[in-house]
Amino acid sequence: MAQKAVEMGATLLQPVLTRRTQVSRINTGRLAANAVEAAEQCGLLSVPPVAAEVKLERAMAMREESRLLIFCDEDAPVSNPLEALAASRAAASPDQPLALLIGPEGGFDDEERRILLAQPRIVRLSLGPRILRADTAAVAALAIIQACLGDWR
Repeated sequence: MAQKAVEMGATLLQPVLTRRTQVSRINTGRLAANAVEAAEQCGLLSVPPVAAEVKLERAMAMREESRLLIFCDEDAPVSNPLEALAASRAAASPDQPLALLIGPEGGFDDEERRILLAQPRIVRLSLGPRILRADTAAVAALAIIQACLGDWR
């Protein structure tokens, strides 16, 4: 997943642990090696750092409030991701800082959704009718975000 995220424009990889996360220890060394490989593939001059894993609550406490947070949620009320991003598109510039949060394969629980929805500058994004694995969801979401809000437009 790290390799594809870097290829799609990610500038930081931050593993976030949720209540339903399947792995307890993330191999950040492997993620960093994948990030280096992807940076070389894309001709990037800098390699996005891989931060140490943090729990969701801590990640939200550390979050810059000016950064638009897009979180993928199969229970999002708007099923079309383009419509969900449309409201933020008017206020977004190509250099606006964004953050993307992909949920665990078991999805976010109700308490986690409450924490996320209480955040400022948030977009809840559905990725359609299929339940995707986390690595597939990351690539799909990054492609949609790049097309709507990123450097593809």
